[in-house]
Amino acid sequence: MSDHGEHGKKPRCRRSSSPEFKAEIVQLCQQGDRSVGQVAKDFDLTEIAVREWVKQAERDAGTRQDGGLTGSERAKRAKLRRENRRLREDVDILKWATAFFAKPLPSEDDRAGEAEECQLVPHPDVTLAKFPVAVLEPTVPRARQDESAT
Repeated sequence: MSDHGEHGKKPRCRRSSSPEFKAEIVQLCQQGDRSVGQVAKDFDLTEIAVREWVKQAERDAGTRQDGGLTGSERAKRAKLRRENRRLREDVDILKWATAFFAKPLPSEDDRAGEAEECQLVPHPDVTLAKFPVAVLEPTVPRARQDESAT
């Protein structure tokens, strides 16, 4: 027996159809001459896809009230989701910038040591998946470390 069901059919590749083609198929189904299954078979489409096209057309026309979204509502939702994603990225960038620039500059005494005495330290208040947040923090110069130890 085949891995693709009892009839040995291969799974279909996802195809896209133009809105005009979908409208023609929906019109054929709504005329009542042929069943949805027969229209799907005649045009080598899946019956489920054709039924979904018919449901969507009925929602768009206002003749179906099943809680589904109309085409314009779906487009508006997709636009809002894209905008929301972009705004979240903007907020993440602003958080990163705030954390970076909020650190005070080291004083003259702290900067007297060598440049290698600064280290990159993760910032504890900001964790972002897309933006690694770290700042340069001066370490205590070696001479001061020796003095504070005694």
